[in-house]
This record gives sequence, structure tokens and C-alpha cells, in this order.
Amino acid sequence: MIQNMELYQVFYMTAKAGSLSRAAVELCITQPAVTHAIKQLEAKLGVQLFFRTSKGVRLTVDGQVLFTYIEQAYHFILNGERKMAEIQQLGEGEVKIGAGDTLCRHYLLPHLQTFHEAYPQIKIQVTNRTTREIIGLLKEGKIDIGIVNLPITDHQVEVQESVVIHDCFVAGEAFKQLAASPISLEYLLEHPIIFLEQGSSTRAYVDQFVASHGLVMKPEIELGSVDLLVEFARSGFGVACVTREFIAAELSNQTLYEIQLRTPIPPRRVGIIKLRSTPLPAAAKQIYEMLL
Repeated sequence: MIQNMELYQVFYMTAKAGSLSRAAVELCITQPAVTHAIKQLEAKLGVQLFFRTSKGVRLTVDGQVLFTYIEQAYHFILNGERKMAEIQQLGEGEVKIGAGDTLCRHYLLPHLQTFHEAYPQIKIQVTNRTTREIIGLLKEGKIDIGIVNLPITDHQVEVQESVVIHDCFVAGEAFKQLAASPISLEYLLEHPIIFLEQGSSTRAYVDQFVASHGLVMKPEIELGSVDLLVEFARSGFGVACVTREFIAAELSNQTLYEIQLRTPIPPRRVGIIKLRSTPLPAAAKQIYEMLL
């Protein structure tokens, strides 16, 4: 069957056209090529498929039986092509994204809302993991793209830099006095620090910054999410290290106060990652470009 696909195409077009010459025009081949293909197929099947009339050709009884099946196959192929077109036009499909809790809520979610409004038929799957785990999921093919905190280094991963973010220290009313004027990092660390658990890229980045000043940060409270850091700082448990861009509302309504360091933590970027040299599905490609 697979070896005879071209012959069946000629057979189908000839049956539809009712003429060898018209089938040749439709297929962009010569009429003798059409005649030869029909004879080949008849020889393979051991039956006569057409008989000639004054107006062209008509199907024999055997030809009509075969045509019934070939027409179904033809429409199945057309439906398959239409389905592929729908997927490419984002009428259907799925996108799998990996992102940490904070980046998911404060960075990814607004983009997902816009994407979902434009393409409501696309299924969205979001997996929350640390940066290291997201890279692992990407390599395993379990997600299409990842949203991570930079910097990262991995030769299998293609990284596109996105928005700039700033790590900073904040406090509630209990430690509001620390925000009155810029202070040294050493003096800041004399106060109770609230920070993310070890294992996150944010924790590693700030720990490295502190170490570059010959200091060690020993948090009194370690938590699993930025939202908890905000709540603990607001409740007066100490000074929390958070991302400034993600607490704009709290800074604006003064439920938290940013503590200015004499030497600020260098800014970094959010990264959009995918496997190097691996094409993205249509839906994933669309949202990937939205995130850049």
C-alpha cells in the first residue's frame, strides 16, 4: 500500500475527474503517465478499474469498491493536514512551562493571562520547581521552556535574557528605622535575617554577594517562598531578602520599607530557557516570544 501511494493518488484523481486528460492536468503530469499509472495499479490488484466512454472514463464495479476506500483515506489525510494547520495556527495544542513559585506568580502569570485570552484552546501546564530542577525537566523533555533566575551555565540550554530584577532587603514597622538612611551590609547582618531556604538560585546569588564582602549570612528564619518572606517581615520577625520588582505594592502602601545598602546587590535578569538546537512546538514558540 505505502509503495503504491502515488498510484492510488492517480486513481483517485482520475475517478474524480472522469477523464485521463483532466486528471493529468490536476496532477501536473502527462496523460500517458496517468494511463501508465492506472495500468500498473490494475496489474498489481489483478482487476480492471476503469472502462472508457465517449466522454472519458468510468469506474468498473471493482473500481467503485476501491474508490470507496481510497476516498475515505483521502479525507482522513485532508483532516490530518487540517489538524496540523490548526495546531500551527494555535487553534489547538499544549505548552509545558517550568517556573519557580515567585517567577510564576509575578512574572509568568500576566503573560499567561494575555496568551490564554488570545488562544483559549491551548492547554497550559505549569510545573513549579527550583532553577536546577527546571533545567533537569527541560533536558528530560518534560517541559518546553523554563523561566529561571540568572545566571546559569549549561551548554545544552539556550538562554535568552529577559527583565532586570533587583534583590533587596525589606522590613516592616518593627525594623523601619533601618530604612532611614543607607547602611553597611555588615551592620544589616547584625539583625535577624529572613531568607529563602538553600537550594534556590536566588539564595545562592545573594550568599555569593555577601561572601564577596568577607561576610557570612546566617538567616534566623528560612522559608520556602517569597510570599512567606513578605509576611514574616511585615509581622516583625526580621529583615527579609526579596525581589524589589515583585513587592512594588507593599513598598507603595508602606507595609514594607526597603533598606538601602551602601553597596547594593548587583542586579540580575530573569532568563527564558529552552533546549539548544531543538525547535519548539507552535504554542510554546508563541509564548516563548511573548516572554522575551
